[in-house]
Amino acid sequence: MLRRHAFRLPPHPASVALARIRVRDHLTAWGHTEKSGARHDVVLLVSELATNAVCHGLVLEREFEVAVTVLADGDCFIEVSDESPMGPELRGTGTWEDENGRGLRLLDALAEAWGVWQRGRHGKTVWALVRGAGDARWP
Repeated sequence: MLRRHAFRLPPHPASVALARIRVRDHLTAWGHTEKSGARHDVVLLVSELATNAVCHGLVLEREFEVAVTVLADGDCFIEVSDESPMGPELRGTGTWEDENGRGLRLLDALAEAWGVWQRGRHGKTVWALVRGAGDARWP
């Protein structure tokens, strides 16, 4: 079975927490429990990508979009879209004092794969795949 949930939020810092809550609640409703490490990874990555959309995305339509799809094999596909054509850049590690620049490192470490789809004049979608099939991370 394929389950997808998509929603739009305003580009405001409070939207990041709302995105986390909505994704967590939907994964829980779909049977992915608190014990699921993959659920935590998905929520963390949604938080990072939503933060990037709020901080760096040009949101001409006044909203960005978050979509989470649980695939038939249990893997989870995350998409966050905004109006900016500029793709994210994986930065060097920097120094421990740096307050920014670690989100894509988390994405790179936790996702099986990730990338960017350009949507022409409509901006971009940053996507990530979190594995869940065949292990104890999804129930």
